[in-house]
Amino acid sequence: MMVTKEPAWHKPVLIAPLITFRIVFGLLMFVSLLRFVWRGWVSTVYIQPSFHFTYMGFGWVRPLGAFGMYVLFGIIILSTLFITIGLFYRIAAIVFFLGFTYVELIDVTTYLNHYYFISLVAFIMIWLPANRDYSVDVWLQPCNKRNLVPAWTIRVLQFQLAVVYIFAGLAKLNPDWLMHAQPMKTWLPACSYLPVVGQYMYQEWVAYLFSWFGAVYDCLIVFFLLNKRTRPFAYVVVLIFHIATAIFFPGIGLFPYVMIVASLIFFSGQFHTRLLSFLPFYRHQHLSLQQSVFEFRYNKVVTAALAIYIFFQVAIPLRFLFYPGHLFWGEEGYRFSWRVMLMEKAGTAYFTVKDSSHTRYVSIDNAAYLTPLQEKMMSTQPDMILKYAHYLYKQFEQKGWQKPEVYAEVYVALNGSRSCLFIDSTVNLAGQPISWRHYNWILPYKQQ
Repeated sequence: MMVTKEPAWHKPVLIAPLITFRIVFGLLMFVSLLRFVWRGWVSTVYIQPSFHFTYMGFGWVRPLGAFGMYVLFGIIILSTLFITIGLFYRIAAIVFFLGFTYVELIDVTTYLNHYYFISLVAFIMIWLPANRDYSVDVWLQPCNKRNLVPAWTIRVLQFQLAVVYIFAGLAKLNPDWLMHAQPMKTWLPACSYLPVVGQYMYQEWVAYLFSWFGAVYDCLIVFFLLNKRTRPFAYVVVLIFHIATAIFFPGIGLFPYVMIVASLIFFSGQFHTRLLSFLPFYRHQHLSLQQSVFEFRYNKVVTAALAIYIFFQVAIPLRFLFYPGHLFWGEEGYRFSWRVMLMEKAGTAYFTVKDSSHTRYVSIDNAAYLTPLQEKMMSTQPDMILKYAHYLYKQFEQKGWQKPEVYAEVYVALNGSRSCLFIDSTVNLAGQPISWRHYNWILPYKQQ
């Protein structure tokens, strides 16, 4: 009789890594969201602005008003606690994913790589049986307890971490980062206040050390974490690297801590079982394979879904290849590609609105329409410049102007270079379509 070999990604493994991941992810999200509310960012980022830079295709996503936004954040925070303790886990994971992603879609200004990473992980967790052990759900229904899960439920999280690290590493293999140590040369002097190491922050060799070590770390750390022999040492490096990142670059937020806790997923089931044994009421029972395994009904569907997900996670960061020009300059295909802390970019944008006859014009005070954060982010990103121009068009059209035209004079400095003209100031931006295509009104980058 012919025996069909079970695919490696469907083989049963210990569930413990999923349990640890569920707990630390839920707790970290709880702290992160509380911090967001406590610092008043709900109001300054989502409630106070009169205009929001929405993502293409998500123009319908709008803030829910002051009361609605605080209620939404309250629901999301509550869902993180339910995820942590494993109560109504599936519902809590769906609520967290939808709520968190909705908030992040409100304004492009708030885009951060780790917010995107959190949304992806939250989506993945909807489908994982991470509540089948050490959870309130199992306490309420003991028959649902499982000690073993298909290997892909662990591997998909490892894959997601690998995508972040490897693409971040490959993105660092560029002349500015490796040959000119930019933007480290620009950023590190701001850390000269630090005790002991602060005195070295103006040294050029330190900037090169940070740059080259960061590139090597991102490119190779996953492979050392996957290897059983090197894993403990690699995780020590993970701790050192991300703690140092948090110290030297506090503006990066909770991203270093997200990566520290997420990287635990590379450790074995036995390691996580020992780790969980320190928690109260944890009891690991060695049940037989047949009794304890969690099985998905449609493995072929699961395999196809995983293949599609993996394809898009690899393809999306590579979409920049379809755009001409300097990536860091035009930023077309830049978002969602795991380019973490790769450039220092600053811009100044002057907008002018003219009527169709050019007999009347107004110089725009951006502060009258945008928050300081919105203006800062808009001034260096072409798609946001265009969206703002379209918004100004609508504002002046409502004031009775006939076919108003919007022109912008924008100057941008990239990675320590001198500021220069960013877009064609003779182009009526109000007449330019918002699309996925290349914006030919972006001027070519000139290395200075």
